[in-house]
Amino acid sequence: MMKPETRLYALLTLMGSIVGGALMTQLGANAALASGHVRTLSAEQFVLLDSDGTQRAVMKVASDGTTHLAMFDGRKRDRADFRVTKDGAAAIGFYDQSGSPRVLVGASIDGRNGLAIYSTGGKQIASLAVTENNEASLTLYDPKTGMARAGLGTGPNGTPALALFDQGGADRAEIHVRTDGRGGLVLVDENNKAVRLPEPSTTTAQR
Repeated sequence: MMKPETRLYALLTLMGSIVGGALMTQLGANAALASGHVRTLSAEQFVLLDSDGTQRAVMKVASDGTTHLAMFDGRKRDRADFRVTKDGAAAIGFYDQSGSPRVLVGASIDGRNGLAIYSTGGKQIASLAVTENNEASLTLYDPKTGMARAGLGTGPNGTPALALFDQGGADRAEIHVRTDGRGGLVLVDENNKAVRLPEPSTTTAQR
């Protein structure tokens, strides 16, 4: 049987080992953090707080697989976020005090990339988009109805066109230039009947 003084010595030795090990682990972790040697930090969600304890940013992966970084102002209102969906679409958004979008920048998985600008009321008023086959378009919208009113674009071969729309979004006028250099003008009346102005021949256009 172990003597009482022997048991006491063994217990003190064991306690010293545990405390010493825990202390060294803590000191080692603090030293690694201070020196920037932490290589991996894993979590399902990260929350950033300000000095008052107010949540200012959250980074997490949603249940649908979307990676989401949201940043808030001092009143916990979402003002900016960065999202990447599980299938690879990405978007950056900026929002006003009411939570309505003001600027969105995105890249879809089908190759369409663009920029959208919104009015104070949350309606889209302008957009710039480029497709995978290099078609580019600039569209302006009615700030009250959100309907497209004017569009300027270029096709894959670089041919430009300008289109004007009425209050209902119907095409009413179009100016274009073909690859051979000839220009054209098309007007559409209230009955959706197109009136195409005669295009000058190449010879006439060069005079």
